[in-house]
Amino acid sequence: MEWRESIGLRWLEADLGAARVAFTTRLGGVSKPPFDSLNLGLLTDDDPDAVGSNRSQLAAALGFPPDRIAFARQVHGAELEMHAGPPFRHHFSPDRDAKSQGGEEAPEADGHVLTEPDTAALVFVADCLPVALRGPGGVAMLHCGWRGLAAGIVARGAAAVEATEAAIGPGIGGCCYEVGEEVLAAFAGVGEGIADERMLDLAEVTRRLLVEAGVTRVQTAGLCTSCEPELFFSHRRDAGRTGRQAGVAWLDPGAD
Repeated sequence: MEWRESIGLRWLEADLGAARVAFTTRLGGVSKPPFDSLNLGLLTDDDPDAVGSNRSQLAAALGFPPDRIAFARQVHGAELEMHAGPPFRHHFSPDRDAKSQGGEEAPEADGHVLTEPDTAALVFVADCLPVALRGPGGVAMLHCGWRGLAAGIVARGAAAVEATEAAIGPGIGGCCYEVGEEVLAAFAGVGEGIADERMLDLAEVTRRLLVEAGVTRVQTAGLCTSCEPELFFSHRRDAGRTGRQAGVAWLDPGAD
């Protein structure tokens, strides 16, 4: 992965061959504390006009019109939205929230599958992992918290695109993610070495699930959102009053 910058925004970008992935940071944008600065989440207490400006800036930096970036209402599940191309049921318009758009309820999904270029899919995160997968069937962008991982979102995303490659973005690390026994029990079948007592390494859980699903090449950002307050929002570190960064994936027609 490599750092990229454009119009004051900074993100980590992964090359998945015929697809690319951007993992955004909080750097850039116009939001005021505690949502400073590139908060992309309207379902926060941030000024909606500031969030709208941030969304417009991100779309411009990545080179996509907002109506060609799909997203959904995330519910910590394993449902996928399949996108052949626009018009999307719900998209990254600067002045819309994740509840309704054009009078239509937003779909509830924690993953997206794209099969056409010139479009992108986005998930919001603030400790959960943004995970992108690429294969002959397209590219998938997943929102992976422990509930979605336990419900099988990785296997579903991998199967949907016949994934051979994946990129795991920044999320809360095992250094900061203390969990209860029910969470540890949910991953008992993943094997040993995923937790130090009650400190769970969610990225390692995800990596193992990807390998189990047949993904042969996995990149990991290796960055903890809770440990990096200058770079990332963190729901746990900031006691829920925080912004949202994103994972964005798209097919790159110019790539090999």
